Amino acid sequence: MATLTPARLGPADVLRVGGVGLRTRPLRAFLSALGIAIGIAAMVAVVGISSSSRAELDRALDALGTNLLTVEPGSTLFGADAQLPEESIAMIGRIGPVTEVSATGQVADAKVYRSDRIPAAETGGIATRAARLDLLGTVGAEVTTGTWLNEATARYPAVVLGATAAQRLGITRADPRVQVWLGGRPFTVVGTLAAAPLAPELDTSALIGWPAATEYLGFDGHPTTVYTRAQESQVEAVRSVLGATTNPEAPNEVEVSRPSDALAAAEATDDAFTGLLLGLGAVALLVGGVGVANTMVISVLERRAEIGLRRSLGATRGQVRTQFLAESLLLSALGGIGGVVLGILVTSGYALSQHWPTVVPAWAMLGGVGATLVIGGFAGLYPAVRAARLAPTEALAAV
Repeated sequence: MATLTPARLGPADVLRVGGVGLRTRPLRAFLSALGIAIGIAAMVAVVGISSSSRAELDRALDALGTNLLTVEPGSTLFGADAQLPEESIAMIGRIGPVTEVSATGQVADAKVYRSDRIPAAETGGIATRAARLDLLGTVGAEVTTGTWLNEATARYPAVVLGATAAQRLGITRADPRVQVWLGGRPFTVVGTLAAAPLAPELDTSALIGWPAATEYLGFDGHPTTVYTRAQESQVEAVRSVLGATTNPEAPNEVEVSRPSDALAAAEATDDAFTGLLLGLGAVALLVGGVGVANTMVISVLERRAEIGLRRSLGATRGQVRTQFLAESLLLSALGGIGGVVLGILVTSGYALSQHWPTVVPAWAMLGGVGATLVIGGFAGLYPAVRAARLAPTEALAAV
């Protein structure tokens, strides 16, 4: 007597039978896939937004350069505020690899108000700084309206406002008719600046000429921040000698920093926050996996008659198990692909709103789909085994 061998299911057959449950119960399949999609979309969007932010930072640093060093006074041995020598700017300029040097000096007692009618306590946190004419080129800042200080305006009561300072004072553009009350006298607003990523202290500053600060506000001429550009290959070498060059008598009273390092540190903080969000996305993904498992268990209970009929017609336990496992994988794959697409759309929308380049790493997209397949496999394994164990008579008896 010949032994009957069950037919083998090809890949196309597995996909066809695996999609039966999805086609017959579309709403349930959609809701289950949605749970997976939300988790994947959250993870892809978090990675994409973080990568887009990093790409914007890299682009900004490429434009601004990473060779800017700043020199500021520290503290004396007795804890008092130190002071940079007046000749420190010229001394730094004599360092061979230094290509540009400029400075600002804070005028401590000169408060800034929109008019002389503003209460004295409402300063708006705006600092008055004397600025050298070559400041903008050195720090990479740009004028948005009006002009920068020149040899003429630097000697008269003229002021250029940083981006935040102009916003706090309610000034949208420079105009010869617009004045602010600075140090007890009116100053004409000749320009406003864009945000300066490498010199954020300028954003909240009112910048006036060095001679005007000395004549009208009693500025002592000591710089409080010296900005130095060096050759890219010599930045660390210049950094090591800046303290001693700035103040040879007390180099320990000088603080040297690199603004681009501060931006990188801020990016590292963002990475930690990104890790937290990824964890939340993983939790959402696991919740979606539980939803898939629940859907598949209910599907097995509801389709006992179908399972019994297939077993009566010669389907093996392995084929039934393959059918339900394939259905679980298809359900998870749909959720994963949908989540990746949704995550890309969220990333693109946010990046465009911030004027960032849109960057979604390939590993995030492939990893998202791969994670859903793994979770879908585990979620569908128990229901598939349970379906395969049903005896044909037992399944048909429940009809």
